[in-house]
Amino acid sequence: MAKKKAPDEIKHRPMDPNVMGLRKEVLEQPITQTLEINFMPYAMSVIMSRAIPEIDGFKPSHRKLLYTMYKMGLLTGGRTKSANIVGQTMKLNPHGDAAIYDTMVRLSRGYGALLHPLVDSKGNFGKVYSRDMAWAASRYTEAKLDAICSELFRDIDQDTVDFVPNYDGSLMEPTLLPTTFPNVLVSANQGIAVGMASNICGFNLGEVCQAAIAYMKDPDCDLMSILKAPDFPTGGELLYDGAALSEVYNTGRGSFQVRSKWRYVKEENVIEIYEIPYTATVEAIMDKVTELVKAGKLKEIADMRDETDLSGLKLTIDLKRGSDPDKLMARLFKSTPLQDSFPCNFNILIAGTPKVMGVREILDEWVAWRSEGVRRRTWFVQKKKKDKLHLLKGLKKILLDIDKAIKIIRDTELDAEVIPNLMIGFGIDQIQAEYVADIRLRNINKEYILKRVSEVADLEQEIADLQDILDHPQRVKGIITDELKEVMKKYPSPRRTEIIYEYQTAVETEVVEEAPDYPVHVFLSRQGYLKKITPQSLRMSSEQKYKEGDGAYLRWDAANRDELLVFTDRQQCYKTRLSDFDDAKASVLGDYLPTKLAMDPGENVVWACVTNDYSGHLLFFFENGKCARVELSAYQTQTRRKKLTGAFSDKSPLCAAWHLKEDLEMALISTEGRCMVFHTAVLSPKTTRNTQGVNVMVLKPKYRLEKALPLTDTAIQDVARYRARSIPVAGALLKEQDRGEKQLSLLEGLE
Repeated sequence: MAKKKAPDEIKHRPMDPNVMGLRKEVLEQPITQTLEINFMPYAMSVIMSRAIPEIDGFKPSHRKLLYTMYKMGLLTGGRTKSANIVGQTMKLNPHGDAAIYDTMVRLSRGYGALLHPLVDSKGNFGKVYSRDMAWAASRYTEAKLDAICSELFRDIDQDTVDFVPNYDGSLMEPTLLPTTFPNVLVSANQGIAVGMASNICGFNLGEVCQAAIAYMKDPDCDLMSILKAPDFPTGGELLYDGAALSEVYNTGRGSFQVRSKWRYVKEENVIEIYEIPYTATVEAIMDKVTELVKAGKLKEIADMRDETDLSGLKLTIDLKRGSDPDKLMARLFKSTPLQDSFPCNFNILIAGTPKVMGVREILDEWVAWRSEGVRRRTWFVQKKKKDKLHLLKGLKKILLDIDKAIKIIRDTELDAEVIPNLMIGFGIDQIQAEYVADIRLRNINKEYILKRVSEVADLEQEIADLQDILDHPQRVKGIITDELKEVMKKYPSPRRTEIIYEYQTAVETEVVEEAPDYPVHVFLSRQGYLKKITPQSLRMSSEQKYKEGDGAYLRWDAANRDELLVFTDRQQCYKTRLSDFDDAKASVLGDYLPTKLAMDPGENVVWACVTNDYSGHLLFFFENGKCARVELSAYQTQTRRKKLTGAFSDKSPLCAAWHLKEDLEMALISTEGRCMVFHTAVLSPKTTRNTQGVNVMVLKPKYRLEKALPLTDTAIQDVARYRARSIPVAGALLKEQDRGEKQLSLLEGLE
């Protein structure tokens, strides 16, 4: 075979002669061409043929497996070995027996991943709530289709869906399954494609059918009053959040919280957990609880064990004497997978195009698709009846003279001329003539023919009724509604996941161990080392130790329960408690804040303050002469957030900062040597943290603000010379006697 020529843009580069192999050159290919030729077909194949479900609620692997089982007669027959099913499915799905069997396991009743399992299984199929419980090999287990699958294949032989050849062209397989109910919303589905994913939660079958019926009557109906919330086969409690669910219903994206069900057995002093969130596993829960117990954060737990058996899931927690089970569970909900969120991403393939849709839009697409299926079925049935009517009309003409028909057949010498002679003799077409000619001799009697001809009127009436269905979309919707009501009646589905409307969040019920409160002295160095020292320790040794090149920066007299706010050069604020720091001595370097607070790489401390009630204001002085007065309460949050972005303005470098507890006079000094004094009462407080502030000192282009500190901390004597009547002002040149004996520095301008 001739070697394919490389494109013009592909260049040849000699390989290293030391590299073993027959080829002496490699091809350099532009990355754009690699993406177009190699990557894009792969990505499209994964999206369209593997990972994203379609409007019938199935991925191709699910559909191929179920259709194979249907063709094997497993809808009404007995079970067969799973290995047999897997082998037959490989005629449609050539991806290996392990992948096919995994698909069967997920659809099975034993595994329990679906609200309405599609595979009636026998044997060990594992459990969805267990990460480590392995299912038995396919040669040991047996399976058949569950009864509800009759709703998936009811019309499949009536031209309701298209069929395409399989991968080798030896068989035909359906592109979709003609489900009589919105299975896409009933069966939970998850898939990860290339550049996109899909995560669809399951809903209660009865509620979905009611919602579809209500939508067909009124597209603007209130779906949330009918389809109340998602439902999961593992049960649990769904914490109802109207706003979050509304976002999921409208956009197809969002999340909601599901938590475990538990009970307290007072006689044994144990907590029994018997239902867990759909996204959690028993092993993950036990691992996290064990981790917290070892860290000393769950001192109430004496032991925890998995007592799951044939009766169902059960995790048992032994409590220590005097423990409060409600408070313990509140902490477990916050810090373990016993309460978990389900992220929704309703990404579905519609006519070969992935589309993220809300529930209403999904129902709209399903109703349109199902309506087309009902019309195709109606047209198929009508065509069958028309063909039968056509034959009976030919038979009716024969009824006029049966003897003539017999004479024509007897007088015809050649067999090939029987049909043409009947066509000429009675004025019928070839199909009708062949039908008449094939009538058995015993049926050539008047009674038989009259009985058959009497069906003509009924057929004409049925054909007219079917045509009326095709002409009126409302009748089609009526048929879909009747089928949905029949599904609801045949497959009753009580809700498994309980909806909790009144509840407390884990944050509200969190029990925080109070740290002991006592006075401390806190020291922060210029390079970001912090030390918390008790008064007793400080009296014993007050000489502070610093790294070479480092020195004192800030100091506070505080309490152990006070909060520390650390501001960085990236306009971020890190919040922590002084109780999170160990008591230290003056002779140690202390805790390095960038490491202790897990700051971003290269981020440095520029200022900090201590508070216990978030009262007062923060003054931020910038090198461009502006000052921002921000309420300290703007940094207080309801939850214990450890990091706030946009802590102050980034329009100009920070020159100095001050924790203002009461108004006072501040002195500002520029690099030009000018000074101005103003009262902080003229600054209006802001609640926006990153406000740019107001212009206080007017600066010439080549100068900047150098220092800002309280007037009482300066050596200024002639205050009236520098005091501003209004702001902004340029200030007056600083006199020699007002400079003081030593040069003021930025460090002294910061608290």
